[in-house]
Amino acid sequence: MKINWNYIKMVALLAFVVFLYAFSSARNAKRLVSKPQIEFIGNKNLFITQEDVSKLLIQNQQSVTNEPKEILDLNLLETTLNANPIVEFADVYVSVSGNLTAKVKQKTPIARVVTDASYYIDSNGSYMPLSKNYTERVPIVTGFVAKNNLDKVFIVATKIKQDEFLKKHVVQIHQNKNNTIDLKLRQCDFVVKLGSLEHLDKKINNLKAFYLKATKDKTLDKYSIVNLQFGNQVVCTKA
Repeated sequence: MKINWNYIKMVALLAFVVFLYAFSSARNAKRLVSKPQIEFIGNKNLFITQEDVSKLLIQNQQSVTNEPKEILDLNLLETTLNANPIVEFADVYVSVSGNLTAKVKQKTPIARVVTDASYYIDSNGSYMPLSKNYTERVPIVTGFVAKNNLDKVFIVATKIKQDEFLKKHVVQIHQNKNNTIDLKLRQCDFVVKLGSLEHLDKKINNLKAFYLKATKDKTLDKYSIVNLQFGNQVVCTKA
């Protein structure tokens, strides 16, 4: 009987590969996890610190350091970080060498509500709590505002963030009881009445034209109200 050495070699090679894979997997699973490495994506102003993130990881997975990789529930850790109202997105993973990394993107505040409760409105129009670690300089929001009634304020705050003139000059957004919007400008005593948000871009262009002319004429301090609610007109009330 002729022995097929090529067949035997193939079987032996396959067995050796399976053994190496099993050995490598077992050894990899037993690798101990290192101290968490926290990486922040985007905004470098830390509303939540590396220590805060580490505590969240530890509290929800006992101690994540010096534990075998196989016992970590990465989905749980990600869910825990994503549930934090300051975090927009978190990605948690362990490298082959056992390095535990959490990449965290914080929410971006665009306005700060100052009523009975104080909090930020983020760039997605959602609630974001204030932070003891850092305070963002954004327009304040006053008036009749509730967490379930942020739509109009969010639209105006977004427009302010996107427009260089508004970003430089608008310091306050006020929502009235009838949901109309007023603005306050930096170093100006008058109130800007936007009213409804219909034709918002036209109203903002009218405000820019008025501000430029009034600055040139040195008359900014002569008005108490600048009303943009009447079509193409800017109706001003003298102080």
